[in-house]
Amino acid sequence: MVKRNPNLDRLTPNYLFPEVMRRVSESTHPHLLHLGIGDTTEPIPEIVSRAMQQKAAELATFEGYAGYGAESGPRDLREKIVSTLYRGSIAADEVFISDGAKCDINRLQLLFGSDVSIAVQDPTYPVYYDSALLMGQKNIHLLPCTPENDFFPDTNSLPPTDLLFFCNPNNPTGAVATREQLRALVNLAHREEMLIIYDAAYSGFIQHPSLPRSIYEIEGASEVAIEVSSFSKLVGFTGVRLGWTVVPKALRYKTKKSVHEDYRRVVTTTFNGPSNLASAGALAALSKEGLKAISRLTTHYLENAQLLKEALAHHDLKVYGGEHCPYLWFEAEGKKSWDLFEELLQQTGLITTPGSGFGPHGEGFIRLSAFAKRETILQATQRIREAWPKSLQPRLI
Repeated sequence: MVKRNPNLDRLTPNYLFPEVMRRVSESTHPHLLHLGIGDTTEPIPEIVSRAMQQKAAELATFEGYAGYGAESGPRDLREKIVSTLYRGSIAADEVFISDGAKCDINRLQLLFGSDVSIAVQDPTYPVYYDSALLMGQKNIHLLPCTPENDFFPDTNSLPPTDLLFFCNPNNPTGAVATREQLRALVNLAHREEMLIIYDAAYSGFIQHPSLPRSIYEIEGASEVAIEVSSFSKLVGFTGVRLGWTVVPKALRYKTKKSVHEDYRRVVTTTFNGPSNLASAGALAALSKEGLKAISRLTTHYLENAQLLKEALAHHDLKVYGGEHCPYLWFEAEGKKSWDLFEELLQQTGLITTPGSGFGPHGEGFIRLSAFAKRETILQATQRIREAWPKSLQPRLI
């Protein structure tokens, strides 16, 4: 019989979120409230839905039918992304439209193979770490991100590293990097000849103009960074599936060969191009009316985050995030993450995400997602205020 990929043995038995839902299925609480997985709950904006309906109707005609499209995505959508979200700082042919940022993170691993060294934030989005394990990478550095360093990793002691995965705004901590911090990161990449894989999936939630929404707002970033992003949280495309990755033509390996050309080769081999229905919806989302709808969605989720934050503050908990990202991150003294998860699940009916699932420095923390209906958030805040487990004794930070 065929041999099994030995790298599968390096993974934990269950990916974080299926394990969360397995435990939820065993709960006896009569009324559960979902504040765990970061899945959007508000309907897709009408202008976006209309565009997809119109495209679907066109596909039912000889005149409007279209089969395979460009593997990199429709030209008009790539140009709209560049003009609307990047203000022309990149070129349209440097954008690759895909079926989602998570898929692209795995595709990017094909560029670098098993011999590279990587660094990831700790805590971190599990896909960075797990995809590295599956690829067979063994030289993996965890960069502690804690309240003491404002969740921005100290890279001074980082050994020579090929790739740095960096998520901003951060999932799970909700932290957002300043322009100065990102400039230091880009300078480090130039100095150490390191490549940054920059996950900007939550950049649309950044509220203050002084905070960069793209790594390419930093001078020199196009020579050292690949940016991955998504329509999932911006437009509610978690089920529709559409994202993009920017691979600048200026990027070079140490051999001076083009990273951009290699990624194009990977995409054309592994992907047949994005859904034309999803692409039509995304194009509508980036119209003037669509951007207003996106703004309403992000405002809704950030207002949810503030309501949760105020409720948690009622118990003198120090809560992080929620201002530029729809995630809240809090700690309670003396509790393991999964124990705290179970206590909240069984006693208050709140479905959360245990911080330890995001890495060793997530132990003792819990992530709350503000991706919920307002009714759910209001019920959750009432439970937090009135039914909070008495055994939880938070450590004031």
